[in-house]
Amino acid sequence: MFIDQVKIYVKGGMGGDGCHSFYKDIYNRRGVPDGGPGGDGGNVVVEASTHLATLLDLRYNQHYYAEEGGRGGSNTKKGRTGKDLIVKVPAGTIIKDQGTGLLIRDLAKVGDRVVVARGGAGGKGNKRKTDATPGELGEEKTLLLELKLVADAGLIGLPNAGKSTLISCISKSHSEIAPYPFTTKSPKLGAVQHYEDSFIAADMPGLIEGAHAGKGLGDRFLRHIERTLVLVHLVEMVPPDGSSPVDNYKKIEKELKLYGQGVYNKPRIIVASKMDITGAEKALAGFAKKIKKKNILAISAVKGEGLKKLVERIYKEIKNVKNKDKENNGQDRNESLDWLRE
Repeated sequence: MFIDQVKIYVKGGMGGDGCHSFYKDIYNRRGVPDGGPGGDGGNVVVEASTHLATLLDLRYNQHYYAEEGGRGGSNTKKGRTGKDLIVKVPAGTIIKDQGTGLLIRDLAKVGDRVVVARGGAGGKGNKRKTDATPGELGEEKTLLLELKLVADAGLIGLPNAGKSTLISCISKSHSEIAPYPFTTKSPKLGAVQHYEDSFIAADMPGLIEGAHAGKGLGDRFLRHIERTLVLVHLVEMVPPDGSSPVDNYKKIEKELKLYGQGVYNKPRIIVASKMDITGAEKALAGFAKKIKKKNILAISAVKGEGLKKLVERIYKEIKNVKNKDKENNGQDRNESLDWLRE
């Protein structure tokens, strides 16, 4: 089950109480204050981890409490510090405070972490001739977590354009395939091998007109392509409903532009799919002439035709984007889903 939005409650550990104690011996019957401070409560930390692809685990476990600090002891002994609680999430998770609506952190890379609820301070002991104080309460918040997939290439197009068949043929992913629209109801990731290297492709659910405004949950699907480097736009040349490939192509392009968030400016590879269908060659010629785009790749995933050339093209485009990012930012893009390549 693909879960990309959850709400969780987090609370830092309570600080331990300070100790109220007096040291007495035969020389000092009144006693000397020697109460130690309480230990600080543990923090709740959210960390982007490998081997996680969705927020499914958090959907069924929505309450997180860090450990409380220990009580101070006599002889100025300090209470132990409460252990931090680490909450694991997939890379690409955005954390927001539900109460304020403010963004806390975007955990874009594996290893990114943030303290979301600090533990309370430990209470003071009475060793300084003051009364012992109780430990402070830890922070508590309700958080909204939203996942934006991290993938190198995103397969987009209208429902039943052939995306699921394609990713099943070129990667280790096995998407559900059927001759009717909306077979894919959630994004699916697959590792695509290219000689000694590989890249991650995401099969996105089919988009429809009005997707940018949430129609068909399109806005939820569109946000998953925000982090992709390259978009692979599949267009069926002979749609069974008799629609125009040109109109279908323009519908998706329009949705990308209206959605914003920079997705329209991503490099695009246009793929003419299902070329094994009668009349596809003629339709492709007319399609290419009308949209005035060069280098349209023709494939038949069912017959395995054109797939090697397509993988080569996707890999080349991904490398171009990564090289530009490296030149601009001085660092390479984080490989946050290396476990998929294994």
